[in-house]
Amino acid sequence: MLALVLVGTAADEYQPPAMVPAPRPPAERVDRVNGLDRSAPVAADLFAAPVGIAASCSAEVVETMTLDREFWERRWTEVLDEHGDTVARMPPNAHLTAEVGDLPAGRALDAGCGHGAETMWLAARGWTVTALDFSPAVLEHARATAEEALGAEIAGRIDFIEGDLTTWAPEPGYFDLVVFLYVHSAGAVHELIQRMASGVIPGGTLFLVGHRPIDPDTGAETPAAGQVQVSVDEARAALGSEQWDIAVAEDRRRPAAKSGVDAVICARRREGAS
Repeated sequence: MLALVLVGTAADEYQPPAMVPAPRPPAERVDRVNGLDRSAPVAADLFAAPVGIAASCSAEVVETMTLDREFWERRWTEVLDEHGDTVARMPPNAHLTAEVGDLPAGRALDAGCGHGAETMWLAARGWTVTALDFSPAVLEHARATAEEALGAEIAGRIDFIEGDLTTWAPEPGYFDLVVFLYVHSAGAVHELIQRMASGVIPGGTLFLVGHRPIDPDTGAETPAAGQVQVSVDEARAALGSEQWDIAVAEDRRRPAAKSGVDAVICARRREGAS
């Protein structure tokens, strides 16, 4: 029996369900990614997740992996087959809930939505969410989880779409909130940030989180060593100071010991900015 935990009205806090069945993606969904665009960015926070790639992998091992579309589809399929119930119970990102919880609901983009925890949290709080990822397996899982956990009405606020963040761009000035969490980039992070930021309306919010490969306090490698993700310096340089007010831009240590450091950026696009 599925347990739905929603406190008060549908726009209140979303909590992950106690158990959600994890559908196995059909074989053709896996096969059809072969030969497609490679080296695409993906927001699969699997390096730090307990159900994902072992956090103990060395930087040398990570660097030899080809983090392309085929790799992530295969990896998501394996993780969902083996740990789908655990993935379905993963809570939304704590940085996100702390920083944007007081924003009025509007249109949101979850760019690289992965298993959909943040998407569902936003939808449960009244947001209309475009949830983008390039893995058919994880989109199928996220869609099924949302329907089971939230019900048809709230899940109907979510539009799950397949897209490649290497080239995909949001409609300019369309979203009140753009969320961009733990996206592994194969290209220029600067350009990727600017492309996602273009989708934010004047007065809207851009929220970014990235794993840091090096601990800023000790200089030691973190579990994200070898990855290319958003950093505070990259975000500040990409956004500039003329169109954006940056409310948060800092490195935050993860609560669990030796689990890494996150770069957290929350910026508001100024009214009248073009």
